Amino acid sequence: MAKQTRALVTGAGGFIGHHLTTFLKKQGYWVRGVDVKRPEYSATAADEFLVADLRVWDNALKAAQDIDEVYALAADMGGMGFISKHHAQILHNNSLINLNTLEAAHQNGVTRLLYTSSACVYPEYLQEDANVKPLKEEDAYPAQPQDAYGWEKLVTERLCMHYFQDYGLETRTVRFHNIFGPLGTWDGGREKAPAAMCRKVAYAKLTGHDEIEIWGDGEQTRSFCYIDDCVQGIHKLMRSDYREPLNLGQDRLITINQLADMVANIAGIQISKKHIAGPQGVRGRNSDNTRLREVLGWEPQISLEEGLAQTYAWIEEQVRHKLGGNGNANAVAREPTAAHAD
Repeated sequence: MAKQTRALVTGAGGFIGHHLTTFLKKQGYWVRGVDVKRPEYSATAADEFLVADLRVWDNALKAAQDIDEVYALAADMGGMGFISKHHAQILHNNSLINLNTLEAAHQNGVTRLLYTSSACVYPEYLQEDANVKPLKEEDAYPAQPQDAYGWEKLVTERLCMHYFQDYGLETRTVRFHNIFGPLGTWDGGREKAPAAMCRKVAYAKLTGHDEIEIWGDGEQTRSFCYIDDCVQGIHKLMRSDYREPLNLGQDRLITINQLADMVANIAGIQISKKHIAGPQGVRGRNSDNTRLREVLGWEPQISLEEGLAQTYAWIEEQVRHKLGGNGNANAVAREPTAAHAD
């Protein structure tokens, strides 16, 4: 009988990490999860879950003990409203997490590590037009990420490369493009655009207030990838022999206004849009999936409409519970919607 692979998922209390843990268990892995918090919306599938801060070296060293493979997802981050205001916090915290995770993997003899980077590594000067040219992996250089979050991701990509060159640690790097789905943050300021839009439309449906606030003119563009495709792509990349950074996302470009209309159609209501001032991120961002198809022989399969329908249904239930629980309807309604890439 083959030895059961022992995997560590950092950030297992978060959205993608929680889904990935469930996926890996279904694939037959033994999984240890670690995060500063447990998953908020459903119990973890992990065999073992450590509540620990990976900024602390001893915690990272302990988390990686007796582990074959590390999926490094832990990060202090959120939507555009959060990352545009917390540059020092993000760069400091995530740098410590990433440095500790890689070195702990090395010292514990881990064989493979997958690092989850972001489309935020791409230069701002390539994303100034809403009708943006899809971003190829090599477009990350010459480097000019928009914010501290993009810089710490790009630096850690380099660190992964050197850990392979110097120590032989097999590293894989995936660049996420706006991952969304159920069981993720949907309010409080750290949520991404699809979750925020679903929340606001659900509020409109349940209260009869049909006005939706959107930062900017709503013509900024993004592509969005459903969580089930994301975790499948992560696993395929980890099993591949490809060591360079690789995009993971859909390549269908839509505006934030179109996203609002799509969610409203799923909810079965009409909405009005109120465009207000606020951070918007880059004007346009889309994934070039050419290399993804070449390397993995695969690309995301779930349509935006299908993924949004699943996500909206879950978030509507959360909003319904919140409105029934404390009556704080205004707090749910008035957090603006931006766009930001994972």
